[in-house]
Amino acid sequence: MESSPGETDPTSGAGWLDNDNWLTGTPLEEWHGVTVDADDRVSRLELEGNLLHGQLPPELGILTELSVLKLSCNELKGPIPVELANLTNLVNLDLLLNDLTGQIPSELENLTNLVVLDLGHNQLTGDIPAGLGNLTGLRELRLSGNLLNGEIPRELSRLVLLTELCLDQNRLVGAIPTWLGDLEHLEKLLLSMNQFTGTIPPRLGNLGSLKLLHLHRTD
Repeated sequence: MESSPGETDPTSGAGWLDNDNWLTGTPLEEWHGVTVDADDRVSRLELEGNLLHGQLPPELGILTELSVLKLSCNELKGPIPVELANLTNLVNLDLLLNDLTGQIPSELENLTNLVVLDLGHNQLTGDIPAGLGNLTGLRELRLSGNLLNGEIPRELSRLVLLTELCLDQNRLVGAIPTWLGDLEHLEKLLLSMNQFTGTIPPRLGNLGSLKLLHLHRTD
């Protein structure tokens, strides 16, 4: 059996809203928020809104069969561990609404099976890693509500399956890229409350599937 999550880290259960069976002899599939596969390996860890606190333990990188890691709406702080890049089976990585700091690890470009990457509403800094453009299966990329700066990397133009691109409420600069108009599957494009300059690219008019566009306060 694969190593169990949470045995030594500060997010191991004390003070959670629901910590049923955690750190007991009960089979893993009966632990709150844990799903296992046919080989008794952890395949999903879903602990949203459960008052988790402390830093994300690097030991999460041991759970290499994880396809879903949802830890949104908690009180997690500190950096995103680079060890998460070991979770190459991840389809959904959701760390929305925590207090995570530091840069987005460039190593996340190894997670080429990701469909959803949500790091929104934390306190992440630095540039958007160009390597995220390697995640060509992404359909939803949400980085809203951080302290990210620099320009939107052109490498993101390779994310041709995107339906949601949420980069609002950051400190991004430069021109709004014209290539955004080539992401034909986009339904939601949020760029508001940044520091973009220049004009709105006419090519955005090509986005025939677009349902929501926010560009306000991009000064």
